[in-house]
Amino acid sequence: MSAKTPLERVQESERLLERLMLEIPGFRGYQVREQRREADRIVRNHLFEVLQRTRDSLMRCFQILNDSKVAELMEPMNRLIAKLDRVAEKVNRASYGYAGFFDSVRIDAAQLNKMLAYDSQIMDIARKCAQSASTFETNLSHNEFEDARNVEQNLENSISQLEVAFDGRKTMIEDVGV
Repeated sequence: MSAKTPLERVQESERLLERLMLEIPGFRGYQVREQRREADRIVRNHLFEVLQRTRDSLMRCFQILNDSKVAELMEPMNRLIAKLDRVAEKVNRASYGYAGFFDSVRIDAAQLNKMLAYDSQIMDIARKCAQSASTFETNLSHNEFEDARNVEQNLENSISQLEVAFDGRKTMIEDVGV
């Protein structure tokens, strides 16, 4: 059995009154868009949480490097953490995938589905970053510093890839016509 998408989870959580309201002409489309907006919010919040856990792991890596006096990696790690913070804040402060009912810009259901699929791809990149940071932390905690610079550079590339992908999401939203 496959895991349910955020949209399916939101739709299942509707109360009886909301289900009745879906039968009212004109209300259904609005409600479905709101469900998709909620699903988009859930995806972005989860992405932000993954990035925060990744940051925490990188902060522990930074502390291990500092305690071990590996000075040549301190500045690159500091920049890496700052870059991850910047990307995480982009995710946290991004606009929802659907404009409100009375807003002039609207994103239709097909575009929202495309955005949710795109967000899933972004989530895969974020999970890869989180796994790499966790593995890096484990290696450093076992005093394995030999490949640390390469791992740090790979993490930086992954975070850059994540930022480009998330900026592509913003472009997708901005390309929606009025």
